[in-house]
Amino acid sequence: MSLGEEDNKAALRALAHPVRLQIMSLLTSAPLTAAEVARELDLTHANASYHLRTLHAGGMIVLAGEEKIRGGVAKRYRYEPAEDRGVPATPEGNRVIFVAAANELIRRTAEGKFDGPKVMADAEVWVDPSDWKRIKEAIGELAIELHLAAKPPRTPGTVRTSTTVAMFDMEAGR
Repeated sequence: MSLGEEDNKAALRALAHPVRLQIMSLLTSAPLTAAEVARELDLTHANASYHLRTLHAGGMIVLAGEEKIRGGVAKRYRYEPAEDRGVPATPEGNRVIFVAAANELIRRTAEGKFDGPKVMADAEVWVDPSDWKRIKEAIGELAIELHLAAKPPRTPGTVRTSTTVAMFDMEAGR
């Protein structure tokens, strides 16, 4: 999908606040209303509603439906990780999403349990382009699988987890 310049700016603005990645993660597991997001993240309803509207305007989340609640209409939003939308695939857009993810990782480590098995990989390496392509595709598919396996927050029998994947080509430089 080709985004115009205004759409690009809206998508980049959508990630300008750290709570929005948390909201996108929540919306992976199930469509939620502003009231449900507010309860889960300890936000005011107005604040959650504002962030949801900003994410929706930036194309980062989709409207999953509406329902009547106490005489009003509540919108349910969902994040579809397999969809190609949102932050434009430009150098600026890519940097914005990677910096936002890095900052979210810092927040999550404060809540991490590090007493059991974990997976950690960090590499700045040179690899054959065909291997790089194959590995990126495989990890991308697994990331989508993880998102599709997500359950609503606090579902009995589930564990709260954190996964951050950032893979990109680097300048040949040093």
